[in-house]
Amino acid sequence: MMRITWRPLLLSAALMAAFGPALAAGDGKPAPEAMFGFSTDAASAQRQLEQRFDALLDPADQRAWLKQMSAAPNQVGAPHDKANAEFMLAQFRAWGWDAHIETFNVLYPTPKTVALQLLGLQPYTARLSEPAVAGDATSDIRDGALPPYNVYGGDGDVTAEVVYANYGMPDDYKELARRGIDVRGRIVLTRYGGGWRGLKPKLAQQHGAVGCLIYSDPHDDGYVQGDAYPQGGWRPADGVQRGSVQDMQLYPGDPLTPGIGSTPDAKRLSIADAATILKIPVLPISYADATPLLRALGGPVAPGGWRGGLGLTYHVGPSAAKAHLVVKSNWTQQPVYDVIAVMQGASEPDQWIVRGNHHDAWVFGAWDPLAGNVALMAEAKAIGTLVKQGWRPQRTLVYASWDGEEPGLIGSTEWAETHAQELQAKAVMYVNTDTNGRGFLGAEGSHSLQHLVNQVIDGVTDPETQASVGQRLRARMQLDGAGAQARPEAKADAKLAAAGGDLPIGALGSGSDYSAFLEHLGIASLNLGFGGEDDDAGIYHSRYDSFDHYLRFGDPDFAYGVALSKVAGHIVLRAADANVLPLRFGDFSRTLDRYVGELHALVDRTRKATLAQHRLLDSHAYQLASDPTRPVQPPARDSDMPAIRLAPLDLAAKRLRQSAQAFDAAYARRAAGGFTMPAAQRHALDTQIARMEQALTRPAGLPGRPWFQHMIYAPGMLTGYGVKTVPGVREAIEGRRWAEADRYAAITAGVLDRYRARLDRLTALLRH
Repeated sequence: MMRITWRPLLLSAALMAAFGPALAAGDGKPAPEAMFGFSTDAASAQRQLEQRFDALLDPADQRAWLKQMSAAPNQVGAPHDKANAEFMLAQFRAWGWDAHIETFNVLYPTPKTVALQLLGLQPYTARLSEPAVAGDATSDIRDGALPPYNVYGGDGDVTAEVVYANYGMPDDYKELARRGIDVRGRIVLTRYGGGWRGLKPKLAQQHGAVGCLIYSDPHDDGYVQGDAYPQGGWRPADGVQRGSVQDMQLYPGDPLTPGIGSTPDAKRLSIADAATILKIPVLPISYADATPLLRALGGPVAPGGWRGGLGLTYHVGPSAAKAHLVVKSNWTQQPVYDVIAVMQGASEPDQWIVRGNHHDAWVFGAWDPLAGNVALMAEAKAIGTLVKQGWRPQRTLVYASWDGEEPGLIGSTEWAETHAQELQAKAVMYVNTDTNGRGFLGAEGSHSLQHLVNQVIDGVTDPETQASVGQRLRARMQLDGAGAQARPEAKADAKLAAAGGDLPIGALGSGSDYSAFLEHLGIASLNLGFGGEDDDAGIYHSRYDSFDHYLRFGDPDFAYGVALSKVAGHIVLRAADANVLPLRFGDFSRTLDRYVGELHALVDRTRKATLAQHRLLDSHAYQLASDPTRPVQPPARDSDMPAIRLAPLDLAAKRLRQSAQAFDAAYARRAAGGFTMPAAQRHALDTQIARMEQALTRPAGLPGRPWFQHMIYAPGMLTGYGVKTVPGVREAIEGRRWAEADRYAAITAGVLDRYRARLDRLTALLRH
């Protein structure tokens, strides 16, 4: 996909004074006087504060907390889940925070009966369990642990033939259709990967299947990737990936209370009317249990890209023998326990910096989520000590450990929906973490926060290389873009990294607790975490996500846990104490230019592909090239493509670019003057800066899913966690809904114009 190359602004003298030293140095370390949002004197004091904060971070704390909190099953409704919440509450209070537990009762089905059998001449009964592993102290704990299952799948008792559908994504069903394979009335077998798990049963259901099985193929996260646990960190033969299949592309949270908090007086939907609950039974299985099913398949040999790592010939089916699948659940409500800790600001108590990580897991959850949660706890302990020593944040800090993230971002969503009005009035930003490991920092979020992230990571040391986190990430980006086969996006990032400019952060889709804050309420958000040099993928969402696995294959010294605390903690502290909130809107404007360029490239690519397909169909090329003994039918003819009217977006982006440059210049002049202004003016400025992200939302939301109100960032309807930028337009083009694409180009342009008008008012206030 084409990507617009980053180009630096032509810096005015005032911009150079404020931003130039950091950009021109090129060594990954900002000049001391250039801390974004701070006067020179305030920046010096801030660095001293951050040094004191860093000195209070003890890896032994994180190790002890992780061991304790992952010692027993920790899913929603488990006694240990509640015990962990109460433990954190006591800790926050001991550290000097005003803390409480906020409880929501939500629909949380748990398995009552799960069974899978292959019938016929070679019957097989699936084990559907994960045996103990030598050297893993918690792997033999059965008391309180739920069996592998997919929450929010439907109940069912079905007997049917099996069809293999690869990753179970839309293109896979097109390939089945070309081979004359119909899944109606059958059980679909898919493998994990290629898209979010919840899309697999949803698409199977839409295509008429009566059940869905999802297995982990060793090609994707097992012995093909590395030694299986316990010899290595990868998924063993009986390992199973649990997970939610709630249709979170419509809305996350409690399925019965969309858009409102799940409070005692909330009006709840019936289970039958909850759109995010699937109607067919779904079950995750291991590749040990999937192998007999795959061997039983007849029909055509699977296409090359469908073949996994098992020692067998992959066929698409259907199977000669039928399978019997049973899933029955207890459809009850369970409490989720959100731990909320507040440190009130000294001068701006009604401006909130919100920091979150979840604490619930599928079983023990040492990696996901507790490695991130203990980093959050370490930050809170250090901040509490600083307050006891006499410092206090200027803005209010809200630290939250969410419950119920795994089944559907429930704890954070219900809290955000319950407090929506107050959050939109007070929240400045939300900083999220989830799991954590070793390696490179991943940073995604609102692009107005990109410069803040860059300055912070250039000041935090990578614990293994002793370079800065930013320098190491810069080197990784350059290597990723160096090869001839590198993607255009990676090549563009590599050029930027080599030039010494700010490193780009990614855009946010879904999959963790930032979703309600960014995509529903319009609060600028970040998601952070280290990884890439650890082996966690193989035990993701299994009972082997344990303390012992983390010590062997994760971050054994908790050095990257401390590094995560530093990165997230410095962002929080700078946002709390900056003279003026450190958001830079020119970065968002430049990123938007890239997104609009990508839309033009998508239109061009789609038109060329459509014309090429029509030529091939009209010349009967598909039929002539098909092996008569293994017939593959031509694809369905794509609709003709009219002109797509992106001109409104082009104009809105151009106007925003001009306004953003004017704001950045005015901000830089204020920075050069030490942000001297009356307190009332500074308060008004901060208030308006904090509300800018909300201007990118639209109350009517996206097509068919009004909960998602952000017009620039959203999870894709057919990507799950993966982001779709400018989603109203992009997804309409990809779905060949041409009138909708034109409509949302105009709608999104209108939203951008409203954003620009707010930015112009901010610039006038800075110049006043």
